[in-house]
Amino acid sequence: MPSKTVTVGSSVGLHARPAQIISEAVEELDVEVLIGIPGDEPVDASSSLLIMTLGAGPGDQVEVSSDDQAALDAIVALVEKDLDA
Repeated sequence: MPSKTVTVGSSVGLHARPAQIISEAVEELDVEVLIGIPGDEPVDASSSLLIMTLGAGPGDQVEVSSDDQAALDAIVALVEKDLDA
């Protein structure tokens, strides 16, 4: 599965609001997208609760994976963005 390592752009990390925005975007794309801390087991990015369990803070690196390149690019762009602004 293709993946990309990206820096978390949200000022609070991947917590409640950013996790919800990302999970809703994944649900709309209707494809499998995984997100995780490099070297750890990734989680289903359609679940905001699972995203929050990663504990990824601002500036942390996460790996986003999907077989769908457009979905991968869309979710990477969201992770890089400050979704709390």
